[in-house]
Order: sequence, then structure tokens, then C-alpha cells
Amino acid sequence: MQALKFLLVTPFDGSLFDHSSCSSFYGNFKDGPQVKSVLIADESCVESWATQGNSLSASFAPAMQGFQQLVWVEEEAVDSSLKVPVNGSSQFEQFLDRLSSPLEIPTESYVDSAQSYMVDIHALPGYELFYRSQTAALLSVSPQLALNLDSYLPRFWKATPLPASPINFIPVPPSAVKPVKRVLSKLKYDPIIASLVNAISIPQMRNDVRFLTGEDSGIISRHSFAQGSRTAAAWLKQRFEETGATCQLKPFLSGFAPNVICRYEAVVNTTGTVIFSGHYDSRGSFGNTRAPGADDDGSGTTAVLNIARTIARTGVKFHQNVELVAFAGEEQGLYGSRAYARELRESNANITLMIQADMLAYRKPGEPLQLGLPDLIGTPEVAQLVINISSLYSPELTTGYSPACCSDHQSFHQQGFAATQVFERAGPIVDPMYHNSGDLSDREGFDFDQLRAIAKVQFATLLHYAGYVL
Repeated sequence: MQALKFLLVTPFDGSLFDHSSCSSFYGNFKDGPQVKSVLIADESCVESWATQGNSLSASFAPAMQGFQQLVWVEEEAVDSSLKVPVNGSSQFEQFLDRLSSPLEIPTESYVDSAQSYMVDIHALPGYELFYRSQTAALLSVSPQLALNLDSYLPRFWKATPLPASPINFIPVPPSAVKPVKRVLSKLKYDPIIASLVNAISIPQMRNDVRFLTGEDSGIISRHSFAQGSRTAAAWLKQRFEETGATCQLKPFLSGFAPNVICRYEAVVNTTGTVIFSGHYDSRGSFGNTRAPGADDDGSGTTAVLNIARTIARTGVKFHQNVELVAFAGEEQGLYGSRAYARELRESNANITLMIQADMLAYRKPGEPLQLGLPDLIGTPEVAQLVINISSLYSPELTTGYSPACCSDHQSFHQQGFAATQVFERAGPIVDPMYHNSGDLSDREGFDFDQLRAIAKVQFATLLHYAGYVL
């Protein structure tokens, strides 16, 4: 007789992995102020964890094949000033009601007509709900719908698909944190680094953001399925290559725009590689095909691009290999970064540091310039390194931690790489144009001084950590 299997959602605890022979791990996800683990476990595991006092939310699951595509959906951490009271049922309940009705994927809105992998889908299968809290849920939906959930989710919710098969739980090992601690212990102000980071140009950043948003170009949307994302990918590749990088457009899933991977080889013989990244895909208002994404994440992409431009302008070289990456598929669930992080882990790549830039430019009027680091998912020592470097090279920034999480750094962190994210606020999201077609650079609150200040911190972190020569 086949043993009973349970789908488990439980607060993350390392002891969960002491019984790996009777359970399968599918990832860690945020649920408000907690990190939750999703596992498939047999009855003996469930009984063992329960006797240890673990808080479990379990759904009976006869076999993994009984699911379609499991998707974790969560409410983003947004400032209370952005939340509009809802009469009657909540926005999430309304979303579930929509999933219960026949849906049609709007291929003409976001998807190139030449992309044969997408078809008009009428009367999509509904959903199964396996877990629900105030801020998160675990759903089973059709694979087609999973790719398009961002078109149906409430504005402040996001979706992350679970992998089709179990993954290994890979904590960031002490050996990966050791070099970060070493840089922290020796960190001091370097006037040469100060000179290099001060070469970052606000006028150039403004030009780059405005091209990506379509304010100075023909791009309408950088949604991962839109033609504009492919235009942006080609443009980014060319701009990075002009700085001396070797670049590739790296596909990861049919129909999605590619990742843009650009590399500067070290001046010494080493496999050590540092990755700095942003995501260039965007998301607009529900029902509106315009998705300019100036802040989310034209700002982070522009910061990374202008690090490249400054590398070219100053002639700096590095003691580690450096990859500057623009990911796609972030808004649909970290698809691009997850594919690349998994590939790097499978090839045993020596990734010594990864920092993602997502939403850097919005500053609420009256608040100071800020820099936020993730409060839960990420490597604390890397976050501390960024904070300490900020005090040296951008002291005008107020630094702290943010519950706004998680961007593409999560894909690397869960593969055991030391990683963190830089964000525009030491607090929750406060940009009123977040996930909105009004996310343009020409608006109140879009602050190029803050964008430059954070980019200086990113570049200074790269220089301190990777080592440099002129």
C-alpha cells in the first residue's frame, strides 16, 4: 500500500531537513514576516515534526502527479498609504473568483503573434487552494495560467512558481560567507574607489532610463512576452558590449525574452565570479498594455548599466571575473534568474557574491535618500557589507532593512550563493506607481540623486570585493 503523502507549508526550520529521506523540498517563500518552507512528506515525517512542536499546515496529496503547476502567491510589503480599503470581499478573494470563471489569455496585449507557444485559452481550468494565510497562498493552476498570473493578480500580489521536481536545500555555507567577512574586517575608505564611483553620470542614467521606459524610444512595454522586451534586450546587449564586456542573449524558457549576460574577465587566473544584476522586464496596470517600468526595474537595470559605462570610462579591471546581468521573467516569478542560478550551481560555478538591484529611484517627498536591504531572505553578511560601504561612499543615504522582498537574489540565495538585494527604502514599498502604467521617470518622487547614490554603493562594493587595478 502506497504511503500517504502530504503537502506541507511550515515556518522554515533547519531541523525540517534532518528527515530528508521521508520528505521532498520545493522551496522557501515569504509569508508576511515569516519564511515558509513547502515540502512533500510522508506520514512518518509529519508525525515526527508534529511531536517536535513544529507548526504545520498540511494538505493531503496522494501524489505529486495530482497537481498541475504549484504557484506560491504573496502580498508584497507595501506602505499602508498605498492600500485602498475594499468593500465586501478582499482583492485576493476577487482574484480567486476570477480564476473560477472562464479566462482568456490576452495574446494580443503582451505576446508576439509569432510566438506559437501561446494560444488563446478559453475556459481555463480553475484552481486548487492548498494553503491560505492573510498574506500568502499556495495554488495549483494550469501551466498556461501560471505563466500569466501577473495579468490577473491584484496589484500588490506576486506569483512564484514552484519547481516541477524537488530541489536540494542548499544553505549558504560558511566557506561562502568567509570572504565577505574578510572584506568586512579590512574595510576602509579608499580615495581611488571614491574617485571611480563619483564618475557615475546622472545625465547618462536619465537617458538610459528614458530609453527603457519608452519616454525617448518606441518601447511600449517590457513585459517578458512583449516585443519591447526583446528590443530592450538587444539594446542592453549592445550598450554593455560598447563598454568592453562579452555578452550573450541567453534564452531560458520558450516565449520569454532572454537574459542578458555580460562578462568582464579577471586580470588574474581565477574562477571566482561576482554577479551584479537588475531585471529589465516590467509590469503595468491591470488591463493596460503600457508597462514602462521606470522604477521597477528600469532603475536597477540602469544602475548596473552605468556601472558598466563607468568601467569603460575609467579603464578599471578586476581581480575576479565580473558579470553584469539583466534578467527577464522576474515579474512572472523569477524565471530568468532561477534558470541561470540553477545552471551555475549544476556546473559548480565559483560565484563568490551576487547583488540584485530592484527599485532604486523612488523617494517619497519629505523622506531622506535611502537604501534598504532585505530583512529575511538573503545573506546577512552581504547586506552588512553594503551598509558599511554606503556609509563610506554615499553617507547621504539612510540605510536599514526592508520587508519588500524578494527579487532575483532569492534564486541565487536558495542555490547556496552569498547574495542580497539593494532597494530604494528602509521600509515597505511606497512608490504609488508600483506595478502601474504610470511608472515613468518624469514624475514627482523619481529621484536620480538617490539612484546615483545607490549605484555608487553598488560599484564601490564591486571594487572592494572583486579587487581592482587601473
